[in-house]
Amino acid sequence: MNEGTRGDLQFGTIPKLAEITANQYPDALAIEDTQRQLTFSDLVHAAKDVTRALISMGVKPGDCVAIWAPNIWEWIPIAIGLQGAGAVLVPINTRYKGPEAAWILQKSEAVALFTVNGFLGNDYVDMLRQTRLNCPQLRHTVIIRGTSDKQTLSWKSFCQLSKEIDLVEAQQRWNAVQPTDLADILFTSGTTGQPKGAMTTHGQTLRAFTDWSDVVGLQHGDRYLVVAPFFHGFGYKAGWLAGLITGATILPHAVFDAGAVLARIGPDQVTMLPGPPALYQAMLNHPDLSKHDISSLRLAVTGAASIPVSLIYQMRNELGFETVITGYGLTEATAIATMCRYDDPPETIARTSGRAIPGVVVRVVDDTGATVASGTPGEVVIQGYNIMRGYLNEPEETATAIDEDGWLRTGDIGVMDSAGYLAITDRKKDMFIVGGFNAYPAEIDNTIRQHSDIADVAVIGVPDQRMGEVGMAFVVLCADAELDEASLITWCRDRMANFKVPRRISFLDALPRNAVGKVQKFKLREMMES
Repeated sequence: MNEGTRGDLQFGTIPKLAEITANQYPDALAIEDTQRQLTFSDLVHAAKDVTRALISMGVKPGDCVAIWAPNIWEWIPIAIGLQGAGAVLVPINTRYKGPEAAWILQKSEAVALFTVNGFLGNDYVDMLRQTRLNCPQLRHTVIIRGTSDKQTLSWKSFCQLSKEIDLVEAQQRWNAVQPTDLADILFTSGTTGQPKGAMTTHGQTLRAFTDWSDVVGLQHGDRYLVVAPFFHGFGYKAGWLAGLITGATILPHAVFDAGAVLARIGPDQVTMLPGPPALYQAMLNHPDLSKHDISSLRLAVTGAASIPVSLIYQMRNELGFETVITGYGLTEATAIATMCRYDDPPETIARTSGRAIPGVVVRVVDDTGATVASGTPGEVVIQGYNIMRGYLNEPEETATAIDEDGWLRTGDIGVMDSAGYLAITDRKKDMFIVGGFNAYPAEIDNTIRQHSDIADVAVIGVPDQRMGEVGMAFVVLCADAELDEASLITWCRDRMANFKVPRRISFLDALPRNAVGKVQKFKLREMMES
């Protein structure tokens, strides 16, 4: 890898990147969807038509424009086109209900919304209309797919607006966008509390994900199945944007289903398939795995607080990935901070999230902010070009998250070795104290997952009169497995220190996860309290 390729200097802005890639690979497929194929040249033309239509609508540089839609081909030219108009992209979680989406529209003061009707049975426009939250600044709602009405605009009618604006004017808008301009506001996942909007620029994003693409080994000719939702940094920046940087073909996938993904790999000749650990585990556990041709798979990228070493080896040996890269990032750090490198030993890739990407510094500190000794747990803090410009209209929250020296407090617990390789062990807020001992749920999760009858597990701390807190495990059993609470607790006592052993077990059919695969521990706590 060339350490530090400075994608911000090479490309400048996301719209300019689209033009550069189109000049390099004009006839290569940029997007291959079930409904349409676009070459890179087609993509630029479609994006500029979006810019022209938005100018016709009165969208100005600096305005926010939201997209509330699943992974479909239209998402990409809309995003590039609105950014080319100088607007700021605001993606909305497709699992959100009306009040949640309206809150983001209101908070961002979005002037236009692109959405769909019918995804997962939802009428998004109707959900918005039923909410009590008012969005007076929202002047235009475009229905990308599904039926429109008198108060909304169909995709066809929106595209017709482009004819009202000369291409020269759209090109002037594209040329006026600067690397330091805001590219997007991504709202945090909201697994706890109200989502906050992290603001990042074109330059930050391009610098980070040019390096990301280089580390991963993504290249022109790769066929990239993007299962991670486009509203998330993993599906947007490490997804279709990385494809645009490298000239890879993007294959959007709207809803993760292990069987459907397995069925696509062979016919679509998928080479790149990133995702959270749960994605690969679901594929490995699928009863029809052996019936599918998955020989084209080449690249995998994963990352989370809890990645069993055994899963990494299964991804190599059973799913056939040549390269498995682990990394660590968060929305507030342009979605990436550390990565393993292609030439790292397999054990390093399996056990850590790598070292800091070029231009970024990562430390592990104690509660006073002092760097802890190598191998000692502490909070992960990050400093560098990738740190967000702040939370949208949240100066106090921004000041809490980023100190005067520019260090982002992540709230994640990690351990760093002498070579700078970071292992994320848990969320700081998820740690619980059992009789004076710090217990980290992810560490306990990893041990329990080694039980042959267990498919999934998540541990939380719950109040205990004697110990202060103790662990409670929520367990999903493998098909046809039989295991009771007493037997599992006994099994745990043989394999971990007593303070780590869960005192209570709850068996579930599935763990509650958000749209990007994170376990929603607040829902587990609600289950425990009910």
